Amino acid sequence: MLGRTPLARVTADLPCPHPGFWAKLEGLGAGGMKARAAVSMLLGAKERGELRPGAPVVESTSGTLGIGLAFAGQALGHPIVLVGDTELEPSMRRLLRTYGVRLELVDRPAAEGGWQAARLARLRQLLAELPGAYWPDQYNNPDNVAGYGSLAAEMAAELDHLDVLVCSVGTGGHSAGVVAPLRRHWPHLRLIGVDATGSTIFGQPARTRLMRGLGSSIHPRNVAYDAFDEVHWVGPAESADACRRLAAGNFVSGGWSTGAVALVAAWAARVHPGAVVATVFPDGPQRYLGSVYDDDFATAHGLDLTCAATRPVEIPHPQAAEARGWTRCRTVTDPLAPPAAGGPAPAPTATHPAAPGTGPVQAPAAGPHLPTRRTTRKEAP
Repeated sequence: MLGRTPLARVTADLPCPHPGFWAKLEGLGAGGMKARAAVSMLLGAKERGELRPGAPVVESTSGTLGIGLAFAGQALGHPIVLVGDTELEPSMRRLLRTYGVRLELVDRPAAEGGWQAARLARLRQLLAELPGAYWPDQYNNPDNVAGYGSLAAEMAAELDHLDVLVCSVGTGGHSAGVVAPLRRHWPHLRLIGVDATGSTIFGQPARTRLMRGLGSSIHPRNVAYDAFDEVHWVGPAESADACRRLAAGNFVSGGWSTGAVALVAAWAARVHPGAVVATVFPDGPQRYLGSVYDDDFATAHGLDLTCAATRPVEIPHPQAAEARGWTRCRTVTDPLAPPAAGGPAPAPTATHPAAPGTGPVQAPAAGPHLPTRRTTRKEAP
């Protein structure tokens, strides 16, 4: 039941017309995309003797990995204890408990590190209370990365060429796990990372984030910073708009991460004519019916879905300005690395175009030259 998900051609306007891109529909796999990582982490721990037969597995999650661990725990015979927070959707809480998961919820974010830090603090308490419990530590576990080797193999078998890969970044696992094997097939493959506004992963300041499953308030060690050619930050209104356009135009959609990578993948297909572009849709739309697809939710959170951004704002360095909406940076640095002498100092917030999408569509800035080979999916008509 693990993997072997469909690859779909996406052509819906997002919001502008584009030549189309390929999307791996991980939401149609049992346990979603993160079931691959969950199985890999538990199998690795069992092989090393870190996870004893029948021992409980304890992990922090905003939801998606929880479904994957529920799948892996059932398959491998381990009870799953998940630490979430009160921002977790009621439907996801019910679903996880239906799968037999014990769910612990923290009720307030930590002063530093937000909900993630609060969940991790509760997780450490549970590890002390549960004898023999194992913590996969998805943010720093190399088995998380290794679990996506199967995803890369499927994409390599389904595509005869690939120029640009667009990946959402949360734990850093699937971007690192997919790009390395794919570059063995196509050494010049470009990797575009997609992060959430308010996430610290690529050196932006930490802010409260509405989107779940995308971005982080901590710095996961699984992020392969040197593998990225550029990074985009996407805001919740832009992601939700893209999700709705996907659903209405292609009948495939998902949550925050899916909308964000779809927006950037469509942009990449526009600015690199002839390039083959692919991305991964991590999950489906079901858990987001009360958020991404709910007009009342959008109104309550101030999401204006009538003004769709048509292009990103450009900044020269992650610390040059704070991204408050769709922003692109072609300089990717590890925020934990020692600063270079004479490096750029932080600057004010980036200024985004007023009411983007209300006037004529502007031509996107040209990116680096890419091969113009017009190849598509293997054996596709």
